[in-house]
Amino acid sequence: MGTATVKNKKSHIYKRVAIYIAIFFGLLLITSVGFVISVRLGAFGRIPAYNELQQIEHYRASKILTADGKLLGLYYYQNRTNTSLADVPQSLINALIATEDARFYKHKGFDVRSFFRVIFKSILLFDKSSGGGSTISQQLAKNLYPRNGDGKFDLAVDKIREIIIARRLEKIYTKDQILELYLNTVSFGENTFGLETASLTYFNKTPGDLNISESAMLIGLLKASSGYNPRLYADAAHTRRNTVLNQMVKYDYLDEQVADSLKLLAVELQFNRLDHIEGPAPYFREFLRHEVARLLEKINTDQNTSYNLYTDGLSIQTTIREDLQGFAEASVMEHLAELQSQFNRQWRAKERWKKNHNLARTQIEQSRPYQRLKTLGYPESQILDTLKIPRPTRIFTWEGEKDTIMSPLDSVLYHFEILQSGMMVMEGHSGKILAWVGGADFRHFKYDHVLASRQTGSAIKPLIYAAAIDQGIEPCDYFENDSIVYHDYDDWSPGNSDNVYGGKYSVQGALVNSINTVSVKLLMETGITHTINKLRECSITAPLPNVPSLALGSSEIPLYQMVQAYSVFLNNGVVQQPWFIEKIMDADGTILYEHPEPKFSQPVFSENTIQIMQAMMMGVVNRGTASGLRSHFALTTQLAGKTGTTQNYSDGWFIGMTPEIIAGVWVGGASPVVRLQGSAGQGSRSAMPVFAKFIQKVSKDTETIPYVSGSFNMHSEITEMIDCEDFRESEGFFDFLWKDSDKRKPGIRKEEKQREVIKFFRKIFGKKDKNK
Repeated sequence: MGTATVKNKKSHIYKRVAIYIAIFFGLLLITSVGFVISVRLGAFGRIPAYNELQQIEHYRASKILTADGKLLGLYYYQNRTNTSLADVPQSLINALIATEDARFYKHKGFDVRSFFRVIFKSILLFDKSSGGGSTISQQLAKNLYPRNGDGKFDLAVDKIREIIIARRLEKIYTKDQILELYLNTVSFGENTFGLETASLTYFNKTPGDLNISESAMLIGLLKASSGYNPRLYADAAHTRRNTVLNQMVKYDYLDEQVADSLKLLAVELQFNRLDHIEGPAPYFREFLRHEVARLLEKINTDQNTSYNLYTDGLSIQTTIREDLQGFAEASVMEHLAELQSQFNRQWRAKERWKKNHNLARTQIEQSRPYQRLKTLGYPESQILDTLKIPRPTRIFTWEGEKDTIMSPLDSVLYHFEILQSGMMVMEGHSGKILAWVGGADFRHFKYDHVLASRQTGSAIKPLIYAAAIDQGIEPCDYFENDSIVYHDYDDWSPGNSDNVYGGKYSVQGALVNSINTVSVKLLMETGITHTINKLRECSITAPLPNVPSLALGSSEIPLYQMVQAYSVFLNNGVVQQPWFIEKIMDADGTILYEHPEPKFSQPVFSENTIQIMQAMMMGVVNRGTASGLRSHFALTTQLAGKTGTTQNYSDGWFIGMTPEIIAGVWVGGASPVVRLQGSAGQGSRSAMPVFAKFIQKVSKDTETIPYVSGSFNMHSEITEMIDCEDFRESEGFFDFLWKDSDKRKPGIRKEEKQREVIKFFRKIFGKKDKNK
């Protein structure tokens, strides 16, 4: 084979390779262009039109209003007040451009040179120092229209979308206007948006008074507002400040000697928190936010509109009453502060959760400091070492937030043992939610305990008893107070909280005194499946296991659903759907949504059953497990309710009713291992006092007293029907009271002993003598 032939073959191969490469890049180009066009046409999400972008400077926060029109809070993209670019120091503008977009005045929204620099240096050469590729205009687009997904494909769509929006912004606004919009919308951490709120938050001064060093520190926050937060990570923030100063020197905005001098200076913070989580009902406002967003999505779909909760100045009128919300929050804080002191005395240095390494590690890994460092790419060992370093920290206390020196690790464990509470108040006849407390402090504890699923303990019993009475069981039917082993259910056996057995209890006496053995027998006689069906009709959607322990509240049910289920007791057996939005209006006052008229539903229980249950639950308050409402808190209004306590005192419950409202309270730790011990953990001691304090406050206010001044209207025969001989329950009890009876009344029979004791107690408690 000749040399020429070899050369021809090689040339042919090179041509084929070149053709394949050309085809590949041609297809890649066509695909890329097609992808960009499809994004631009809205195939992967709406692209804002020019007329919409022209209005962005007029974004308005949406108002959350109470039932009587008072401001409860705001929803917005930016917690901001606009500041003019003329009032911004030139040093801050220079720092911004030098750090975020050095070619800002040379491109038209998309910087091709920066884009390819990122492609080759950051991606191909793994050079993280090369900087980012997004221009200020692209960042503004991202701020105004946040990304929806976090996958690689979503990221590609979002990048193209931001480039398109940035180009449109550049056609509408001048460079200075874009800078002004950016500085008024960008996040600086600590829930602040916009330069003015950031300046006030970190330095307690307006932007015009910022010096070069302070300006550089604020601009440094834009890279990672959490990781470079000067309040939390002072060293990292100062290092980042110095990087910004170096960038200013690099692009001739700052003399190198001046920069070196500034690097030696510490930045003094005057931190002043400004955010929209302050104020009443923060947990409710977060819950409301999701529901309003859902409604707006439906409105926009049905009416082909584009209402935005955070920008369109909507008004959301809720059913929350400002006064009742204030009473509920004050009652929770007052009692939990007392309870926390008792908790601390009980446990002292015996906290199991600190010695349980797996539990402690779980808490640490779920904490914000850990997640922040993980996001910044720190290795595991370094994260744990960093979290052990004491630093200035703001912690929750029952007297308010406190600045202290504490390591993030100790802070996590400290906050873990703070007691929590959920409280929800609902108007029984209408279903209006009047007050909502989801926890101790929304700033530190985001988890909402109105919605949390926890074991209910005996708080479930009124519904169990209602199902039994509706099946024909009478309040004065008697059941043996003996502990039975249920062999078909893993040999499970219920126990009474006082470990006392023997004798009999009436159905009413068993509810009043919360006797577990009788409650389980009632469930078994009624039928577990039938009872579960009734609970479902009461709108309890939480899992309900088909086991006898259902009668004792072994199921985990949110407080929200429990309060809703109790509405049958104030509504003639009909369950009321809780609701909380009266109406939503646009900025011009046009009604977009109004709560619909309630639909009639069939009663879950008969009127007779409901009146019996009202009377029996009044007995719980007057002489049973909730009698402290009378004896200790001196409440005189008509009340009904039920306490609840779970195993090991992990959960304390009280759900109480006046003739008008239902107020449910749960108290415990965020984790069941954080619990009170002994009687302090009983629902009558942990949860019921919150209800009592709330009713006391309601009773003293002329505007709210109608909620507690009514009466339970029940037929006269109901009182006769529940007039059981409650002190016939235990034969051992009678024998103890009638000790040495033969010496006093020789020859008296046992039945006569019982009647004599009954007469004695009826005389004390003012009941008629009925010798049955």
